[in-house]
Amino acid sequence: MKTPIFDFVRRYADTDVSRFHMPGHKGQNILGCEALDITEINGADVLYAADGIIAESEQNASDLFDTAHSFYSTEGSSLAIKAMLGLVTTTRKEKKPLILAARNVHKAFIYACALLDFDVEWLYPKENEHLCSCHVSACEVEQKLKVLPYLPAAVYLTSPDYLGQIADIKGIAAVCHKYGIPLLVDNAHGAYLQFLKPSMHPIALGADLCCDSAHKTFPVLTGGAYLHISKEADPTYCENARNMLATFASTSPSYLTLQSLDLCNRYLADGYSEKLQAYVKELSQIKKRLADLGFEAEKTEPLKLVWNAKKVGYTGVELADALRTFRIEAEFADADYLVLMVTPEMRTIDHERLLSAFASIEPRKAIAAEKLSTVETDSKPALSIRRAIFAPHEMIPTEMANGRVCASPTVSCPPAIPIVISGEVITKHEICLLKHYGIQEVEVVKE
Repeated sequence: MKTPIFDFVRRYADTDVSRFHMPGHKGQNILGCEALDITEINGADVLYAADGIIAESEQNASDLFDTAHSFYSTEGSSLAIKAMLGLVTTTRKEKKPLILAARNVHKAFIYACALLDFDVEWLYPKENEHLCSCHVSACEVEQKLKVLPYLPAAVYLTSPDYLGQIADIKGIAAVCHKYGIPLLVDNAHGAYLQFLKPSMHPIALGADLCCDSAHKTFPVLTGGAYLHISKEADPTYCENARNMLATFASTSPSYLTLQSLDLCNRYLADGYSEKLQAYVKELSQIKKRLADLGFEAEKTEPLKLVWNAKKVGYTGVELADALRTFRIEAEFADADYLVLMVTPEMRTIDHERLLSAFASIEPRKAIAAEKLSTVETDSKPALSIRRAIFAPHEMIPTEMANGRVCASPTVSCPPAIPIVISGEVITKHEICLLKHYGIQEVEVVKE
């Protein structure tokens, strides 16, 4: 598969042109990558008005993902989330736009809500064990649609979630389309799902729009992401996508990141599916060996290793600290869970270290799970998300926040999932929850 962006930049670097243009390093070798770090010069195309090498590269990605079009982002899925929400809400003129969303949204969704000024109706799971997960069924989505005062502009899901759980995209998509509503999916952790056999990618399962963070599971530089639009989606989404991306994006996209997305197309086309299938099979054997050591991983999407640490008598942080002594850095750990992200790029020594690390840890008696690790389902907003985020704020100790209105979402990244949504009143339960997740100060609306 051709790599037009990378090839153009490499040719430009080899010409030794005098760079009377940005960036300021002028291609000089200070960090080592400057020669390939350019801006939107003649011939380099323009990301949000692409009709040259970027458009050609994006078409290659579109063919790989079988989409109407796959647009590049060099600002991660955060940009793609804002753009796809803008596409479905800005066309609704008769009423204030409403999105029906599973509660475990990334905070980028909250900022999109503030910028686009739409309302949100939350979907809560019947049972939930962690902030990161929100298990809802197709039946629950349909029941909610039936009782809303008017149909939402879209249904919005996060799948896979941070703990590797995959939603019933196919079933929920069928419900959405029955009501004439698009399904949007934050698939930041699941770009690779397209290349399983059969595909488990949201677009293949019926989603209308979704974002993928290519950098999370592909060999792509940080910030590389896609906004995918289905062939069955409203054609105006493709027509308006570049303008919507440009509305929220920097006018200085990273050409290093664009080159990595471009090169990734060739990597994916050149036997990646077979490589992925072989690695998933290898990983299943590693999971079995870990289970034999007393550390059975949770059932998740293929490229995550997730442990409910309390089942083996530890906190996730304790397990992460133990792994760190074997030169292993985890993706995420908290009081409840340990999360490791893997890809076919893992080395043999990485797996050997992992097995050695867990062999050195003695499983303990399970710790009883606390019931305070989930959000309440009856939170009532005192202000709209937009008003709360743009109102004057102050930071106060968490223990003093009872009865105050949440301003900006206070949460670490990862997992970047708000415990209290902007505009909601903070309760005693949520104070306990904030402390459970290590948040000692919260930003509230000034009184």
